[in-house]
Amino acid sequence: MISVDAVSVEFNGSALFSNITFNINENDRIALMGKNGAGKSTLLKIIAGVNKPTRGKVSAPKDAVIAYLPQHLLTEDNCTVFEEASKAFSKILDMKKQMDELNSQLETRTDYESDEYSKIIEQVSELSEKYYSIEEINFDAEVEKTLMGLGFLRSDFTRPTNEFSGGWRMRIELAKILLQKPDLILLDEPTNHMDIESIQWLEDFLINNAKAVIVISHDKTFVDNLTNRTIEVTMGRIYDYKTNYSHYLQLRTERREQQQKQFEDQQKQIADIQEFIDRFKGTYSKTLQVQSRVKMLEKIEIIQVDEVDTSALNLKFPPAPRSGSYPVIVEGLTKKYGDHTVFQDVSLTIARGEKIAFVGKNGEGKSTLVKAIMSEIDFDGKLQLGHNSMIGYFAQNQASLLDEELTVFQTIDQIAEGDIRSKIKDILGAFMFSGETIEKKVKYLSGGEKTRLAMIKLLLQPVNLLILDEPTNHLDIKTKDILKDALRAFDGTLILVSHDRDFLDGLANKVFEFGNKRVKEHFEDITGFLRNKKMENLREIERNNK
Repeated sequence: MISVDAVSVEFNGSALFSNITFNINENDRIALMGKNGAGKSTLLKIIAGVNKPTRGKVSAPKDAVIAYLPQHLLTEDNCTVFEEASKAFSKILDMKKQMDELNSQLETRTDYESDEYSKIIEQVSELSEKYYSIEEINFDAEVEKTLMGLGFLRSDFTRPTNEFSGGWRMRIELAKILLQKPDLILLDEPTNHMDIESIQWLEDFLINNAKAVIVISHDKTFVDNLTNRTIEVTMGRIYDYKTNYSHYLQLRTERREQQQKQFEDQQKQIADIQEFIDRFKGTYSKTLQVQSRVKMLEKIEIIQVDEVDTSALNLKFPPAPRSGSYPVIVEGLTKKYGDHTVFQDVSLTIARGEKIAFVGKNGEGKSTLVKAIMSEIDFDGKLQLGHNSMIGYFAQNQASLLDEELTVFQTIDQIAEGDIRSKIKDILGAFMFSGETIEKKVKYLSGGEKTRLAMIKLLLQPVNLLILDEPTNHLDIKTKDILKDALRAFDGTLILVSHDRDFLDGLANKVFEFGNKRVKEHFEDITGFLRNKKMENLREIERNNK
């Protein structure tokens, strides 16, 4: 059992949450819920040991393995996929190496009676006990099975990790976690970049093989299928429900209605007491009763009604300067990484004012083509940007590129120019950053807050070609809808990489489908595209392509 004991976190004297206490038991599948900025990711990092609480502690058995998958990954790119995944066993392999070195010393030393010789024997004995208590593992077979379960092909094993998108590198990290067979797995938005088969594999693995899991996710289906307990972080405290997400929503509504009724009853009681005090405070015969009621008022603890998230993003893109008739023209474009061909002989034209969706399975080249348009990678063929094309680009990992040591205000102040400098606080306010939040360091922001902050940069200068690569991954449902409305009103050209059907519906008026090293153009919106494909959702494209 792992216990969270009276944990409190404060930033600049302001409490994020106070005195949080709960236990994590074997077979718990916990959904950690709450609005953006409530402290979910912070709490997960404290349980993982990445961050320290202001007060309180997390207690776990000495040999407990807690594995943590953060929202944003900064992975090194100096080895292959297989080598990186194999690092999951580095502690075991290091243990074996240390034992071999110590045994080698014992073979060459002759000071059998010395304290140092005795210490080496003790070390070898202790290490041997740990090492041989671990069940025999065929490391390569376990790595192979896990990587293939997460959607990798055998041909991917020898490819360098830097050839993969952020989403695929996240899967490598996930493979390392699963291979450690941890006592507790902590996952922060694990499904953001996954196709349907990999999500189903992960669900199955966590349900049948994991000992205990805590997950933060905006993927309702994934959370419902996986969890048997829901912990909500709200207003600096937690509520613990022994049920899945959908049932929790129902119970939360009932809880708030009950709180509201209790609050109203209490306010009526307070008003009645105050009325008695005001009426009789000068009356000698009622002095004792008045004093009694004054003390009664002082002792009343005001019932708090849980907050309803009424914050709203105020998002509007500036008017787009006029561009040439065709902002993007691609002819015979091919991209290869060594022997691996991402796509070949791609030709397409994007006209001014079009709103385009790039869809298809992860790894088929959607983000790669975006990087080619942004001149971030080399390629074969021709790619031409039209006259006066001014690009605003939101990358998949945009939020993780922010300087974590800067405050929210400093992040925008650093790049704002001209008249905008006097309006920074207004702009931040429109993106739900106000009061003490604007002085908070980026490293303490939630995933959704970082995404909103990264998006402000798109508004600081006029653009006429917006390229957004998975912009909704860390946004809640309400914020997604506001972003969608703003993009619908944008009068420039839009390229959207997304597997979120609801987000694309009514937004994109043309679809480019990526698959089998080709890009196919469909002159219809996402609903028409799926109807003609006889598919219910974009996940089916990913499954069929695979």
